[in-house]
Formats: sequence, C-alpha cells, structure tokens
Amino acid sequence: MSRQYFGTDGIRGRTNQWPMTPDLAMKVGMAAGTHFQRGSHRHRVVIGKDTRLSGYMVENALVAGFTAVGMDVVQFGPIPTPAVALLAHSMRADLGVMISASHNPYFDNGIKLFGPDGYKLSDEDELKIEALLGQSIELAPSKDIGRARRVEDARGRYIHAVKSSFPADLRLDGLKIVVDCANGAAYQVAPSAFWELGATVVAIGVTPNGTNINDGCGSTSPMLLQETVVSSGADIGIALDGDADRLIVVDEKGRLVDGDQIMALIAANFMAAGTLRGGGLVATVMSNLGLERFLADKGIGLERTKVGDRYVLERMREGGFNVGGEQSGHMILSDYATTGDGTVAALQVLAALVRSGKPASETLHQFDPVPQLLKNVRFAGGKPLDHADVKRVIAQAEAELNGAGRLVIRPSGTEPVIRVMAEGDSEDQVKDVVERICAAVEKAAA
Repeated sequence: MSRQYFGTDGIRGRTNQWPMTPDLAMKVGMAAGTHFQRGSHRHRVVIGKDTRLSGYMVENALVAGFTAVGMDVVQFGPIPTPAVALLAHSMRADLGVMISASHNPYFDNGIKLFGPDGYKLSDEDELKIEALLGQSIELAPSKDIGRARRVEDARGRYIHAVKSSFPADLRLDGLKIVVDCANGAAYQVAPSAFWELGATVVAIGVTPNGTNINDGCGSTSPMLLQETVVSSGADIGIALDGDADRLIVVDEKGRLVDGDQIMALIAANFMAAGTLRGGGLVATVMSNLGLERFLADKGIGLERTKVGDRYVLERMREGGFNVGGEQSGHMILSDYATTGDGTVAALQVLAALVRSGKPASETLHQFDPVPQLLKNVRFAGGKPLDHADVKRVIAQAEAELNGAGRLVIRPSGTEPVIRVMAEGDSEDQVKDVVERICAAVEKAAA
C-alpha cells in the first residue's frame, strides 16, 4: 500500500491546505485512537505542540477526534518533541502526538505520532492508520466519550529528565552560554535546564508570537547566535530548532560546529569512558568523510544509513548502538532518549567542555572535514539517473574518487530534485566531479 499522508517524519504540510486541514487532523485522531485501543483499560493519548499559531487549530481537531472514539487526552501545551516521547512512555500512554513542522516556517505544521514505548511509529502502524483514514470509523457510545485535561507540570518533568542526563559530578558554574530556542517549543525548558545546572544563560529566540518560529533564528538560521556569542563574550552558543530535536553549536569565536563534530566528540568521550555501545555510531550518507577517518583512527566504527533520523534510529535499535545522528544536527543518544533531543545532546557537549577545561574552539574541533559540495538539479519528469550518459559520468567520477573521496547521488523524497554530493581531499576535483554530474543530469532531464 502506498503512502498518501505519512512521510519520513509524520504528516506535514502548509496549514489549511491538504493534508494539514482541521478535518483531516480530526480524522487522524479518530484513526490513530481506534488503532491504538488495545485491551479493556481506559486508553490515553498525550499531546504536545510547538509555538505555531496553527497549533491551537490542529490540537483542538485532534482532541475532538481522539475523544470521539473514546480516548482520554492529556494536553501539555508548548513542549519539545522529545518531551512528548518521554512522557508518553512515563505516563503509560497508549499514544503520543507532537504537533510541529520542526524547522519549517510558521505557516507549515505537522503531526508526529509516538507509540507507548516512546518511539516513532513503525511503517506498519502508519500504514494501518492510513487505511483507517479512508474508512468510516465507529464512534464511541455517549457514555464512553473521552475526557481531555491539561497537565501544567509537563515542562518541569521534562527539565528534571534532561538534567538527569548530565553527569552528577559536574556543574556548569562559570560558563556563559547563549541559547537560541528558535522561538519554538524549548523557549522555556532549555534556558531553565542550563540555568539550574549553574550556567549564566543568555537566552534568545524565546519570545514566540505564533508566527516567528524559526524566523531568522534557531539551528537553521544561526547568524544571530553567532553574533550574540561574540558580542556577549560567551563561552559557547547552543541553537535548537522549532521542536528542539536538532542541535547546532557555536564556539566562542562565533564559528559553527555541525552535527558531525558533535557526534565525533560524544562518541570519542563515550569510547574513553567505556560506555559506547554497538562498536561505533550511526550516521547518514551525508556525514563527512573526515568523520569516518577520525573514528577509524580511534577504533570506532561508522555505519551509514539513508538520510532521515528515523533510519538512523532504526539501525541504532537493530545494532545496539547508543550514539547516532545527522550532520544537520539531529542527535540521538539512546541512553537518555527515544528520539532526537537537542537539549540532551547539548548537555553532553557542555559536559565535555567542562571536563576539558579548554575553549570550545579546541574542544569541539575533533577533525578537519574534507571538502564537500552538494548541488541540487531540478527536473520536470522521468528518471534522469537511469539515463546511460548519466550512469557513464557517475561511473567515471567514482573511479576518479576511489580511495580519495566519496560520491552520494540521490533523488529527493519530497520534490523533483536530484541531489549530487561529492567530497574528497581535493576541493578542485570535488567541484569538477559535481559540475560534470549535474550537467549530465540536466542534459538527460531536458
């Protein structure tokens, strides 16, 4: 069965346009509530959201759908995605829902579903819910309609859990931290967690108004953070995205530190402490070759997956890994969370900074990345990667890069675009390879 609604990270789109309409949101509540009613106990779903204006609309539609099929609802209000996953499990809920479009602009929104174990739903569960969306769903008898209530201390519960991931023998006293919450879901919890551990906190991106989430701030727009770190004389900057499952760091000089450097730091520290599981870490095909070489020198393995944190997590669970993530900043530390958690990952970075006693620019620079170039080629239709000339040019490029670089070519899963990425020791060679492949794709697609 093909997917109509669920993508790689739930259902997402522009609000009040298909599929992110209130009537579909209500139907999702009815379908997911029906699918997860298993057993005779009183069933419960927990719902969190980020700070988008449309969150109120989507939340109320979901509540109507869940209660209509007899499921009780617990509403958290604005709270990070990993908090929903955590609390769904700890509150013995049958289902968790996060209303967010992550790093997208405010006019988009999305619905992410978590099972009772706190993990994102399997493909099988999503397909079964999709099947129900096309059917007439039986409503609960009047006496069995669900109840809805708000829990006011959800943020406090999450802060406590996040702080427990930080080493008990350390404090953040003496560190000045700038934290950019993207005017999103972590605007209260992240600054509070860092402050409670002793840091001096300069908080930006903490005045959400419904339409300014990810707008010129957060992990996808780090310029404001870079400027604030330098101007305030801070030791380090932390940037989260709209739902706080992504982390980008800025050192005291205002330089960006991406997910590859963060994974290298955490994996090396876990290895030194004897707590790294699985023999290495899991990253995607987009992680830099420099990361792979750095890990190999330390006897740490690297397993690569398709792009998407769900694929990283799947491989982590299969292989017993406890560190994984993406170059873009999704960090999954399964000792502490069942999904990506930017705040938890930030605390591991801060612990390493405290223990090193060195500036962030030294502590966070684990390896020199090799030159890497990514270009997108848009096409109108067909399958240009199947063209004989394109295959020939790609084969030539792979032969040229053999042993000195890497090539990743993949169609986008969301738009008619071919992504061409190459990396290697020679910047000129990388540029030449990418331009030749892009030219071949463009010609084949014409």
